[in-house]
Amino acid sequence: MQAPKQIKPKQLADYLEVMSKAAFQAGISWQVVEAKWPGTKEAFDNFDPEVIAKYSGTKMANLLEDKRVIRNHLKLEAIVFNARRMVELDTKFGGFRKYLRSFGSYDEAAKDLRKNFKFLGEMGIYYFLYVVGEKVPDWEDWAAEHHMMEK
Repeated sequence: MQAPKQIKPKQLADYLEVMSKAAFQAGISWQVVEAKWPGTKEAFDNFDPEVIAKYSGTKMANLLEDKRVIRNHLKLEAIVFNARRMVELDTKFGGFRKYLRSFGSYDEAAKDLRKNFKFLGEMGIYYFLYVVGEKVPDWEDWAAEHHMMEK
């Protein structure tokens, strides 16, 4: 398996896009998510958290009918929830990167991300932190510890 491409987030939308991809990939083939990603990004206003945080019931109803996205209402609602929470933490810490770096260890960061955001499991958190360039444990060590290694 090839490691996902890392990015250097330049704006809050970069973080939300990676987090959203991790959420969509939970329980779904990553190939399906990748195939739908351009349309998903367009449908979600390029993952601008300030815009998504203001989504209403009407916008959500439209997303549930939008063939460009994976129409799982729980995941769609999680993206909106996560956008709102991300904006709050960005404001509270003077930057989302500062929030991510406010922890003493990967395990502390993972625990807080799991508490604050929806549809982020162990694998999603590792993926998110790795892709946005934060420090993560060695993959093979982490995967073995979390029983993710294929036998």
